[in-house]
Amino acid sequence: MYPGAIAAVLPDKPAYVMAGTGETVTYAELDRRSNQVAHLFRRRGLRRGDVVAVFMENNARYFEVLWAAQRSGLYYTAISSRLTAGEVAYILEDCGAQVLVTSGAKAAVAAEAVAAVPGVHTRLVCNGEAPGFEPYEAVRDAEPTGPVPDESEGLDMLYSSGTTGRPKGVKVPMREPVPIGTGSGVYTLAVGLYGLTSESVYLSPAPLYHAAPLRFTMSWMRAGATVVVMEAFDPVEFLRLVERYRVTHTQVVPTMFVRMLKLDPAEREAFDLSSLQVAVHAAAPCPVPVKEQMIDWWGPVIHEYYAGTEGNGFTAISSAEWLDHKGSVGRALVGTVRIVGEDGHPAPAGEPGTVYFDGGGEFEYHNDPEKTAASRNEHGWSTLGDVGYVDEDGYLYLTDRKSYMIISGGVNIYPQEAENLLVTHPKVMDVAVLGVPNEEMGEEVKAVVQPVDPDEAGPDLERELIDFCRASLAAYKCPRSVDFEAELPRHATGKLYKRLLRDRYWADATPGGPAGMGGGAGPAGMGGGTEPAGQGDGRADR
Repeated sequence: MYPGAIAAVLPDKPAYVMAGTGETVTYAELDRRSNQVAHLFRRRGLRRGDVVAVFMENNARYFEVLWAAQRSGLYYTAISSRLTAGEVAYILEDCGAQVLVTSGAKAAVAAEAVAAVPGVHTRLVCNGEAPGFEPYEAVRDAEPTGPVPDESEGLDMLYSSGTTGRPKGVKVPMREPVPIGTGSGVYTLAVGLYGLTSESVYLSPAPLYHAAPLRFTMSWMRAGATVVVMEAFDPVEFLRLVERYRVTHTQVVPTMFVRMLKLDPAEREAFDLSSLQVAVHAAAPCPVPVKEQMIDWWGPVIHEYYAGTEGNGFTAISSAEWLDHKGSVGRALVGTVRIVGEDGHPAPAGEPGTVYFDGGGEFEYHNDPEKTAASRNEHGWSTLGDVGYVDEDGYLYLTDRKSYMIISGGVNIYPQEAENLLVTHPKVMDVAVLGVPNEEMGEEVKAVVQPVDPDEAGPDLERELIDFCRASLAAYKCPRSVDFEAELPRHATGKLYKRLLRDRYWADATPGGPAGMGGGAGPAGMGGGTEPAGQGDGRADR
């Protein structure tokens, strides 16, 4: 299905609602406007396999552009609205975009970016003005409202991990034209796994430029469901929207769970959440105690999956399964999970190694054959760079990302263990655990904490948190020091930009000794500390 087919039978049904403004777009309006934009793309010379880019915040025009590209056989690249002009320019050049659609809110950054990319010959701005950009709404409305004659399914081309350098586009080959209305893999999973129907109401609290919200919201529209889009996440507003719109499905990340759990009990209990049938979470590790509390609160409606923008595999787990396999991200539904040890051989059950998928979806990193090759092994299995193990029943447990592993005195330490514990402390809003230079041990474990009450940041809370960690974990896994931040650099989808934190401590490191240690564990970024301050702007996906 697709919006055109839905519009033919349910023209006045809301396709999506913008939560902040209440603006509602019906399926008839979405069909008409996406047809107009598709004609515009054709008029500007775009043919099947060409690329359109979108750089703007969540707004009501976003889906018009995505569906126009989707029904025109084009690739569409949704760019993070948090990026700088240089970063946007890099992605525009790398993906080969010929069209850029931006908003008034992002116009200044977009204008600076396209100045360096002459290949972007069509530049459109909605909800505002920008020098060198055409007014999106006026240009759109000059086009025909019927479908282009050569409709076929397009594909997203989204940019993944930039934590170790420039982000890379994840590109799935576009071979023979696929007839419009052919369901995607995410749509098929949503119907079979999460009970998606035309009566569903989906609440999306995350930026649409990220793979999961983009693909899930478009899949819900394929079914003729209604999508409610939050411009930005707020825990109380999220709960209010579930009640107001009788939301049946949503997708969140663990940091959103944490923020909701730390609300005053009266706020948590003020809303009717009984309409929720499925609440999916992914994108980042969820501490076991957090998920236990969420299941106690919302009931067994919580589902988890593990996958990546690359689409090379997919595991899933329900609440009932998780309660029997706490900490697992499920069993494979797409591809087969393979755990490979440091010796390059398959690891037995219970032994950690690099997580690979065998037989999942195909992908390549655009313009980066070396990175594409590095994601495969000699068997052709592909990896996202995560570390984990499977149990005897075939359930996958993630240990951490391989690049985040701390090596202290020759001992491998996965910081996720301490992070998952520390975030459960009532005085901790958010936490990152990382390795910092140590002259004797090579690295030592440090925690960077966002406290619930900034006034409590200091030596007393530092000691309390270290003791709290050591009460449950071996001392070598626990931080030797704690720094404090007003806010950690997280992507709006919940992924932590740990590289931005880690770089502060390693920037001046030399082979002969440590750097950035500054004489202790004073609070950073909150006054009075000796560690490097600054928030980072969070510009990578993971």
